[in-house]
Order: sequence, then structure tokens, then C-alpha cells
Amino acid sequence: MQPGRCRPRGGRASRVSAKPRGQKRPGASAAPAAIASAAAASRARRPAGQAGGGSRAAARQSSAKRRPRQSSPRAQEASPGEPPPELAPLPPPPPPPATPASSADLGEQRERWETFQKRQRLTFEGAAKLLLDTFEYQGLVKHTGGCHCGAVRFEVWASADLHIFDCNCSICKKKQNRHFIVPASRFKLLKGAESITTYTFNTHKAQHTFCKRCGVQSFYTPRSNPGGFGIAPHCLDEGTVRSVVIEEFNGSDWEKAMKEHKTIKNMSKE
Repeated sequence: MQPGRCRPRGGRASRVSAKPRGQKRPGASAAPAAIASAAAASRARRPAGQAGGGSRAAARQSSAKRRPRQSSPRAQEASPGEPPPELAPLPPPPPPPATPASSADLGEQRERWETFQKRQRLTFEGAAKLLLDTFEYQGLVKHTGGCHCGAVRFEVWASADLHIFDCNCSICKKKQNRHFIVPASRFKLLKGAESITTYTFNTHKAQHTFCKRCGVQSFYTPRSNPGGFGIAPHCLDEGTVRSVVIEEFNGSDWEKAMKEHKTIKNMSKE
């Protein structure tokens, strides 16, 4: 036994003193290492999380770019880049109303005109028509007539003294087509346009119109006057014919008869 050294008690003290002085206990060194590794892992996870959030934001931005933004109708209307929507065309304005007698420039004749309208029970237009009919066709009368069944009705302004042509062409002879000629402006079809049919032949200039229902030809368009009408006097209503003069026309030699006749070709002129 050396001097200055104590003798350890039991084997436990010797085991402790046998360890090196600079070595730490296992429990003390493991705790800081675990803390350091946890901190490092936390730091490693933090950038990864930030990167993941950034990728999700970028995905949302790209999705927003791919998906066009739908704007409201009001915003679309206000958009200066788009043309305005096409509007439906406006309906035409209604025709102006008929001029009443009070606003017409009748001067000192206004009172007489209004009294005449009341006495005759006419509108302003009806009174004007009566005036025009009386003086425009001065010396003429208004004849009315039609077919047998009444489907076709017309009116015509002509003299009360009728000049009738009795033609002997192939068709006029068979149907006894006696007629007087008037300009087209003096003839008016009152009803039955849908009930009329037409027969033509040869030059097809003459339009032999007749009623589909009863077969009566009350008027037609003659070859001699394609701008007028030939009216059958026997289809006129009674009461307007004063006298009748009949002239024979040699329609069997139509070209020669037309050259020799001096007035027939002008009977449809005004």
C-alpha cells in the first residue's frame, strides 16, 4: 500500500474511478443530440412546406389563367372592347290619319262643307270621293255589274249612251261577245278576283276572263285594247244605261279591220 492513496471501499468505487475523466454520461449527451436533430428536421421541413404552399399557389394561378373569368351581363355591356348587341329594327310608323274638315284649308267654304257632310252622312274622305267622281268623270255615269252567281262584281265609269262592238271573230261569234271599251283607270273590280279564270289562244293578247263558278264573262281584256277592258253591256245592273248603239266589227279579218277602223284602237286611252 502506497502512501497518499485511499483504499476504495468495495468494488463500486473502483469501477467509477476506472472511467476516463473527460467522457460524459450517455444520458446527458443523447438529449442535446435529439434536440439538435429535431431542430434540424424542423428547419428542413419548413422550407419544404413553404415550397409546397408556393406550388399550390402557382397551380391556382395557372388554373385561373386557364379558366376564363365570366363577367356579368352588365360588365359585358360596359366592356369597351366588345361591339354593342344588334337591336331589332323599329316597326314603320303608322300612316297619318285622314285630315278632318276642321283642319283642312277650306276657308269660307268650311261651314258649307261640314253642312254637306252632315246632310249626306259622309266622312271627309267620302265627301271628297263624291266630289272627284262627279267632276273627274264629268258626263259619265257609274255602272255596276257582275256575273250570274254574284261571285264577281265590278264598277265602271262610262257614258250612259253606250257604243257596243259586235265582233265576229271565232271566239266572239261563239260566245256572242258584244262589248264596249273603257280605259283601265275607269274600271274597278269590287270582288271575286279569286273566282276569275282566264282563257287565251292564238296571240294570247286577248284575256278572256270569266267566273269559275257560273262561267259568265262579264268583262275581258280585248286584243284591240290591251290597256283597257271590254265590258259586256248585258251584264250591267239596270238603271244606268240610256241608249245603245251597236257597230259590227269584222274580227274574222282582224288585221285588216284594225287598219280600217279609225277610233277603236284609242278607246282605252284617257
